[in-house]
Amino acid sequence: MRRYVFRFRTRQLGWLGHFGVRSSLSLLGRRMALLSPSNKLVLSLVADGIFLPICAFLAMALGPSSLAGAMDLDPRGYLLAGLGTLLILYVGGLYRSVVRFIDLNSVATTSVALAGVVLLLYWTAKSTQFNAIPASSLLSYWFVAFTYLLTSRVAARALLQSGMKRPGRARRRTMIYGAGNAGVELTHAMSLSLDYQAMCFIDDATNLRHRIVAGLKVYGPEELKLAAERHDIEQIVVAMPSAPVSTKRALISRIEALGLPVKILPSLAELVAGHASVSDIRDIDVSDLLGRDPVPPEPSLFARNIRHKVVMVTGAAGSIGSELCRQILSQAPARLLLLDHSEFGLYSIEQELSALRTETQLVPVLGTVLDGDLLERTMREQQVQTIYHAAAYKHVPIVECNIRQGVLNNVFGTLAVALAAARCRLETCVLVSTDKAVRPTNVMGASKRVAELIFQAAAAARESPTVFSMVRFGNVLGSSGSVVPLFKRQIEGGGPITITHPDIIRYFMLIPEAAQLVIQAGAMAKGGEVFVLDMGEPVRIADLARTMLRLYGLEEKSAEHPDGDIELKFVGLRPGEKLYEELLIGDKTIPSIHPRIMCALERPVEPMLLDKMLGALRKACETGDDLAVLRQVRNLVPEFRSPEEVNQAAQAGKSTGNTPAFLVGGT
Repeated sequence: MRRYVFRFRTRQLGWLGHFGVRSSLSLLGRRMALLSPSNKLVLSLVADGIFLPICAFLAMALGPSSLAGAMDLDPRGYLLAGLGTLLILYVGGLYRSVVRFIDLNSVATTSVALAGVVLLLYWTAKSTQFNAIPASSLLSYWFVAFTYLLTSRVAARALLQSGMKRPGRARRRTMIYGAGNAGVELTHAMSLSLDYQAMCFIDDATNLRHRIVAGLKVYGPEELKLAAERHDIEQIVVAMPSAPVSTKRALISRIEALGLPVKILPSLAELVAGHASVSDIRDIDVSDLLGRDPVPPEPSLFARNIRHKVVMVTGAAGSIGSELCRQILSQAPARLLLLDHSEFGLYSIEQELSALRTETQLVPVLGTVLDGDLLERTMREQQVQTIYHAAAYKHVPIVECNIRQGVLNNVFGTLAVALAAARCRLETCVLVSTDKAVRPTNVMGASKRVAELIFQAAAAARESPTVFSMVRFGNVLGSSGSVVPLFKRQIEGGGPITITHPDIIRYFMLIPEAAQLVIQAGAMAKGGEVFVLDMGEPVRIADLARTMLRLYGLEEKSAEHPDGDIELKFVGLRPGEKLYEELLIGDKTIPSIHPRIMCALERPVEPMLLDKMLGALRKACETGDDLAVLRQVRNLVPEFRSPEEVNQAAQAGKSTGNTPAFLVGGT
């Protein structure tokens, strides 16, 4: 495990700690912290009421009158000056400031209030022709009183912070990567924190190298290890919220080699007014590693099928469906219909969207896509123009154990949506598909391929003006079926991390990006297209797990490293699971006007033949015979093969794809 070579925690307050002064101050601070706000106010007023007259006396003694002249004046004059200052400071709002969070605004308020006091005293002396107080002494009073007030507040803040620290619990010594505005704000926030102590900065800017920023030394990235050892660093916080994803990914890759826990500040869009707070610090999310620099949506495409229109989303409570709703709402549709069979899920997404307080009318529709009458009646009554069909059973092992229900929902639910859309003459109907539909090895993937065939046939029928299209993509980070939250729970629970196979790879995409691309692809459709999203490079799941471990500051436990923290346990492929996923059935694609959307050229099934085969599949479902259902699905999807056959071929050819550079290592 890590060994820290510099550990000088006792150097704070130096030798004072040996004489019990430190503990006495902490005790005093704790007692002050326990006082009620009203008692703290009284304490401040009493202290200032005593010391401000003394400040007035010192100002006179430091002026031309000297100490003798100051002592000749009536003490009641000093008392009146002090009490007058107290009154003006009270009216100015100084005593409404919380001492622990005193800032530049409080300092400015004090400065202006004292200037007002000096001017008032000067005017009073002139109007009463009282010449015993020189003008220079009044100016000295401003400096002396200001110094006292500032020093007393800083000392009180230090006492309170000392008293609020948990006995026996040291703050985590933290290195901040990024000495910009966010990093400086975070340093100030940490000075008030009970949990974190900022020790130094790392920054790429050469003009900041070895300079002092916010009281901390700035090191270059090549000095990471040196700075970590010198300051006994326990964790690193990346404070570069406006940096592009590629930049964050590169520097996180550099940092995680230290074996220290790494945390991050969210993007500026997630921070209120761009200010950095300790509460904003979060663990590194895999989206920070796998996410790509976003391509802003093309405004004309993004709004084409949504703005001022009536839009419907099926599966609105699901991972993709709910994000589609959020993105759609940003384009100001006239009305948004949310269809889902889960009452709680529908309630949750409706409440979330309602809180956004847009002009769009939200219509929650409780029901299943298998209810064709509900679909058609809703579309007609609400005058729906665009529909995004995201409702599907998508968990491979669950559908593999419930074949009939998976086929009914994914195939005949899609058929009901397509028929209702055509009969109601909708403008646009978009199917959200999956890479598992390509040469499927499981019922879920095969059922989604049949769903694609249904939409292709609906487009070919040309009996309705509805434009049917499909959008196919891989896994999305943070979805209900993603491995990322599972790995996170397992790491936080002490392990082991369970992975199906050492060579399994997957494509990943962020949910917001996927939803935006789905909407834009649908807007480009002319009818029958299968749009394929650019998923980037595939990722080896085992490398992803190891990267997450390192970002938690942990080591993999293995035969080579028996003293590691958490073991990676390979539990075998699940029913119907294959080692890799594909996005194309053939190799023919044409580019679109969007850089991350391609159009796949794939042969559809003739509509009359498809109708006959769907009839046979429906009869098989009615019998409840899973084997009969599988036979009919294989007739519809001849490329449907067993996972064993596909995985053996994959391992024989070592077709594991290319692993991104930031995931290489530690394998």
